[in-house]
Amino acid sequence: MRIFSFLVQTSVFVASLVGGAAYAGETLDRVRSKGEVVDVLVNDYPPFGFINEKNELDGFDVDVAKAFADKLGVKLKLETPGWETIISGKWAGRWDVAISSATPTEERAKVVDFPVVYYSVPAVLVVNKDEENIKSIADISGKRVGVGTGSSYEAYVNRNFAIPGQPAIQFPFKDVQAVPGDETVNFQNLALGAGVRLDAIVASLGTAQGQIDATEALKVVGEPLFAEPNAVVTDKGDPEWDAEVKRVITELRADGTLGKISQKWFGVDISKYAE
Repeated sequence: MRIFSFLVQTSVFVASLVGGAAYAGETLDRVRSKGEVVDVLVNDYPPFGFINEKNELDGFDVDVAKAFADKLGVKLKLETPGWETIISGKWAGRWDVAISSATPTEERAKVVDFPVVYYSVPAVLVVNKDEENIKSIADISGKRVGVGTGSSYEAYVNRNFAIPGQPAIQFPFKDVQAVPGDETVNFQNLALGAGVRLDAIVASLGTAQGQIDATEALKVVGEPLFAEPNAVVTDKGDPEWDAEVKRVITELRADGTLGKISQKWFGVDISKYAE
């Protein structure tokens, strides 16, 4: 009876060790065995991720994902399950990584991991070019402000936003009517005229500049609101994969690849601010 009990206990112990080891490197093992990394991103966030005129996924994040896969020595598969699905975690092995311009926050860190920051870009306030009453973020009190659904900008406008490890963010406004939605649609609505459907938009400088150039009907006002670090996202619970993701992104920054991709899309190296 004691021998049987010892064997059972030993088997359980060994199984737990094997299981733990397998889980620790589960994602990396899967990527290596398939010769493919599955990256998820959003397709409505130009110039970071969008559908181009050839009906193909394109943008800064797409190019970073391609470089990431090349550095790993595997093929790249892109999927677009939706931002809220990505950032909610519990991927159950469906995807390996999300190179999708995600800002680390305390709430998000409860369900996903942020192994490495790959660029940083300021958040700005955008208004219609004919807007005369909104000159800074302090002027958005009582206004309708467009933000991407589930984005850090939505949390900011709702005065519920903090970046771990950085000074507390100031909110010099109150009673804002946040209008979450597709960012491209928000910009189209703002371009219709000052106060027609929206009074302003809070977005990244990169996205804002792309829309300003495209519509010729918008402008940035005031000073940058906060410097927003953007990190690669992974599902929780795989430290070996997190370490590999960090290694690859660090090498892409060191060899100048991230800088070249940044220059292509923005004319400046936004990756250098993440060092």
